[in-house]
Amino acid sequence: MTIIKSEWISFLRQYGPIPRNDNMYDESINRIIKRKKIEPIIIESVYLNELIENFKSDNPKSVILTGTAGDGKTYNCREVWLSLTGSLEIWQNDDKVKKLLLPNSKKLYVVKDLSELKDEERGILKLFVNSVIDPDDSNVFLIAANDGQLIEAWKHIESDPMTEHVKQCVEEMLVSGIKEMSDFNLKLYNLSQINSARLFPQIVDVVLQHPGWNDCNNCSMRENDQTDEKCPIWENRKRLEGIKDNKLIRSRVTDLLELCELNDVHLPIRQLLLFVSNMLLGHPEAKDRLMSCSDAVKIVGDNKTSLASIYRNILGENLTERRRESTDIFATLGRFGIGNETSNTIDNILIFGVDDPDLYSYYQQLVLNDTYYGADPTFRANQKDYLEGVTDSGESFLHSLRSQRQRLFFVIPRDKEEELKLWHLTTFQYAGEFLSDVYRAAAENGKVATQITSRISQGLNRIFTGLLAKNNDELILATSGSHSQAKVSRIFEESISVPKKRGESMQIKMNNIGKLVVEVRLSSSVANVELPLQLVRYEFLSRVAEGALPGSFSRECYEDILGFKSKLLKQLELRRKSDEEDIEDESDLSFRIIWLNQEGLINDKIVEVNYNE
Repeated sequence: MTIIKSEWISFLRQYGPIPRNDNMYDESINRIIKRKKIEPIIIESVYLNELIENFKSDNPKSVILTGTAGDGKTYNCREVWLSLTGSLEIWQNDDKVKKLLLPNSKKLYVVKDLSELKDEERGILKLFVNSVIDPDDSNVFLIAANDGQLIEAWKHIESDPMTEHVKQCVEEMLVSGIKEMSDFNLKLYNLSQINSARLFPQIVDVVLQHPGWNDCNNCSMRENDQTDEKCPIWENRKRLEGIKDNKLIRSRVTDLLELCELNDVHLPIRQLLLFVSNMLLGHPEAKDRLMSCSDAVKIVGDNKTSLASIYRNILGENLTERRRESTDIFATLGRFGIGNETSNTIDNILIFGVDDPDLYSYYQQLVLNDTYYGADPTFRANQKDYLEGVTDSGESFLHSLRSQRQRLFFVIPRDKEEELKLWHLTTFQYAGEFLSDVYRAAAENGKVATQITSRISQGLNRIFTGLLAKNNDELILATSGSHSQAKVSRIFEESISVPKKRGESMQIKMNNIGKLVVEVRLSSSVANVELPLQLVRYEFLSRVAEGALPGSFSRECYEDILGFKSKLLKQLELRRKSDEEDIEDESDLSFRIIWLNQEGLINDKIVEVNYNE
């Protein structure tokens, strides 16, 4: 048997969640590449060409690169420097500020990490201020810093009107997310705004197509006809490549990452590289829990290949619980509960499908057809012992069952998602609908199905009133008489039509800055009220509409919706004043009490209070 020890696998391993992963830092990567003589993993930068063209132009603007750690700020600075004929030797020296004369005769200052500047070096920011205010200034800057560093830096330089002016400009650009402002010679690129769901497929392609995999060509474990002697690293590579299943794994992972982005959770390039490395190399019994070539040989010999499953590795199951929870990508994906959540249908297929004729076709397709990570010897043995009631078999089988649920989430075909209720394998049962029928529908054609809008309005009504109301074609605004945050509100204030009517409406749409919102329009005389809609809120409102108790499901979401209700009541008050609706006879006071009728719809009646002198 010919076993190859690949330098590429050793290199890729360094990107994973190991205690010392030098490859994750741009400052170290070139040194490692030279030593191992390996081509680097190059992820095409979204803004790199734009940055280079800016500094090559006759009238360049100063640039700030911001974003979280691992978004590629240092990489972009280095590539700009080298593209402008800057020396690699100078780039690698200890100077915190690099200087370069540009073809347009301006001097470029590159600060690759603002936090590394000592207090006495921060005076250079005065030159930066001048370059931002005066487009004819002889200097231009490229500064990399995260948001906190940018705000903190201003505290260390002497304040004057010009500095304050630039400080306010930078802060406004950070908050609003805009790239440029008129009258300022500055561009700000927030690398955290680059969607991780769009980067992930690109990173997978770059890793899978890397020439380092040629090391495996002569390894006898690469394509062995005997399934139990195949290399688990190569098996994971083939599955991630997805030739047989139309790239289903990466498609499902991309869906999860897109849901994370919609939930305002950003994952930088560094975390995505760690993620892909772990997907391919993870195993709980390997050194640092990531396989090398020698580890793969031993794992195959010990018949432990099932623990190398890419489906487990996607969720960090090869790591200790502490390590998993401290790694952003796995902590984030862990909130989906894949493996812990299930449905009766899925568990019946996995447990009883081998003997149940009604379920056997599913069992054949989803379990027996995968003898490497599905119907492997360990799972079959645990299943047999469990069904036969062997003492002490329960815990082992439940562990295997959890792994199989995780695998099924990534292998159930697209045409079986609805039938097998794929998203019931996660904490968020409405996640698939939210992604395809709400977010993508609103982004592509601006229309969300009426039944979805009706369900969300029903959920809102149940929170607004505290009653199990079935009303879904109007929003019912009610209070307790003293304040609007009471759990049960029975004093009717107003109803707002959900379909467009008399200037009123409720829509699920993309707002002016591309964010998904529930927008309520009361009239043309007052401002519309928006509720940002992400996965957690959508799940919450849908569950409440189906009968869940608001407070028990999510206290945070419950309070957010009550805050939304308060904003609506405030705009209602403004509408009344604008339309002169609030005209009362001071001698008479009346209000309307609401209750549920037998059909579960809200009715109201007028209660009058008379004051007689």
